[in-house]
Amino acid sequence: MNPRHLALAVGLAAVWGFNFVVMQVGLRHFPPLLYAGARFTMAAFPALLFAGRPGVQWRWVAGVAATIGVGQFGLLLVGMRAGMPAGLTSLVLQTQALFTVLFAVTLLKERLTARRVLGLAVAFCGLTLVALDFGVSGPLGAFALCVAAAAAWGLGNVVQRRAAPPDSLRFMVWVSAFSAPPLLLMSFLLEGMPVLSAPPEGWLSLVYVAFVSTLGGFGVWGWLLRRYDASTVAPYTLLVPVFGMSSAALVAGESLSLPEVLAAALIVCGVLYAGSKPRRDPLTPGRRRPLSRLPAALQRRG
Repeated sequence: MNPRHLALAVGLAAVWGFNFVVMQVGLRHFPPLLYAGARFTMAAFPALLFAGRPGVQWRWVAGVAATIGVGQFGLLLVGMRAGMPAGLTSLVLQTQALFTVLFAVTLLKERLTARRVLGLAVAFCGLTLVALDFGVSGPLGAFALCVAAAAAWGLGNVVQRRAAPPDSLRFMVWVSAFSAPPLLLMSFLLEGMPVLSAPPEGWLSLVYVAFVSTLGGFGVWGWLLRRYDASTVAPYTLLVPVFGMSSAALVAGESLSLPEVLAAALIVCGVLYAGSKPRRDPLTPGRRRPLSRLPAALQRRG
């Protein structure tokens, strides 16, 4: 990635990392499926009236809505409501990078380089260190729901990569429109009649997750996926738990231990290494440096 796209990927990780603290606030006032349905309803309307057609076949819109909209966020919010804390959730969900790479290699036949393997290995050492230090404090079922949400996100990344929508923001508006009805229907069937009375912090939470995290975040995410392989973009989401756990410590008062700080350093180094390209030595075998670029002493010697 070039420096501007790299900065964009890191900024997106910061937005999504803080998103876990925001969602934890929202779940104090809304049931999880209703919260997810309301999120996508706000993201879709009234933007849907001005967005125009998504520019891809409808099956791709439905596929991303099923995997990321309903699958990822439905499972994630139910898991958080069942007891997963924001910091640990931001960590567990980033196993989607592994699922994305696996799905991309098997379904899209993308090439997995040794540099990416090594970078992902270093980053996942950091994730493992955080997990061992933090511990699975929530119920096992809630933990499993978050892992399933990560798998759904990984599959959705590959579907979106295959769809290659020409306009990521417009595409995300339609994905939101397709995601909202099944989530609201499941909320009605499983959570009962909706209760929309909430204090301002609950509604502000919805505004953030709908417009900043969903439309803005996934718009940028799709834009990056159209320019790079899914297995190149996905590792940058490993930075999300760094920002998620930091914001949880600053805003929610969750403690940040020394092993977690060391793990964050491993994650950053691994992600940057996996996403970077090796510099080619101009004097490598098979390539010769032009004579005009050699020092004058060497030119005279030749």
